[in-house]
Amino acid sequence: MSKKTLTLVVSLLTLISFSACQRSAADTNRDAARTTNANVTKERIDPVAIEAEINKLEKDWAAAAQRHDADAVRKILADDLVMVYPDGNTGTKASELSDIESKAMTAESWELFDTKVTILGPDAAFITGRSVIKNGKQKVPNSKTPIDVSGEYRFTDVYARRNGQWQAVASQTTSIENPAPSPTSSPLAK
Repeated sequence: MSKKTLTLVVSLLTLISFSACQRSAADTNRDAARTTNANVTKERIDPVAIEAEINKLEKDWAAAAQRHDADAVRKILADDLVMVYPDGNTGTKASELSDIESKAMTAESWELFDTKVTILGPDAAFITGRSVIKNGKQKVPNSKTPIDVSGEYRFTDVYARRNGQWQAVASQTTSIENPAPSPTSSPLAK
């Protein structure tokens, strides 16, 4: 090996040795984990207020539907609402409003029982419960005889808060074929 090559190899080894002794750069990942959400203000959730609002909307929705007040229902339902009815058919905000305006369904009473609101976050919640419809009749297209929709149902309605307003974005209703008596239930009159 020539003296020039040997000098070059020694110089490179020395350079590598000194670079290994250099201080390491700061661990930015560790610091980032500590500060990632430090400047984000967490929105406070008032579960009592959310629960009261969702229960009120459910009550208002049923009462408005019973009295055929499409304008009141229009405010409660989101434009992208998806509904699943007890018979498995699906509906939208437009179809729901059309049924209300045409007075397709009538009912002597529509009450809610056993409601429970579950809060998913500051802008999302759902409510489950049982509804009882008394003397309910539903007009069927191309039929002169309405069907009896009286009975008990379980429901799940999903709400999202958009632009500060809670609206129903999904609704599922299932008929209870053999309802058990519920002596401890207290209705939310709709």
